[in-house]
Amino acid sequence: MKQAPKHLIDLIEPIVEGMGYECVGIEFNPHPTNGLLRIYIDAESGVVLDDCTRVSRQVSGVLDVEDPIKTVYQLEVSTPGAERPLFKIEHFQRFIGQKVQVNLFVPIEKRRKIIGFISAVKDDVIIVEEDGNQFDIPVKSISKANLVADFSI
Repeated sequence: MKQAPKHLIDLIEPIVEGMGYECVGIEFNPHPTNGLLRIYIDAESGVVLDDCTRVSRQVSGVLDVEDPIKTVYQLEVSTPGAERPLFKIEHFQRFIGQKVQVNLFVPIEKRRKIIGFISAVKDDVIIVEEDGNQFDIPVKSISKANLVADFSI
């Protein structure tokens, strides 16, 4: 899944935030017969199924009126979960010190996937450390990024 186009983000984000939730990110996978629009929401107090349902109904109503997607698609509203996707530079800043998996459009040092700890964010560059190696990753090179959950005790 890839981040939704700007016109969808500009339409949906204010609706979600106006309802009192954080719009963590929006993904869109267009397909002629089974596209998927996924919205990740969060709140300080947490998010339950009723919250997702409420946001889904509100966003669905606006999408029906505005009709920004001309193909068939399914709307899904979800929490970011333990392996939270990271969409914005602010997300990387918030999770400095956390383990992250970063997939890249363009390889860095012949690698398209880097798993390590976010050590810093400088301008539009995410600095990830993996086994003593430092990777300076331009945000525009990231195809997908998410936290890596540590379920060990």
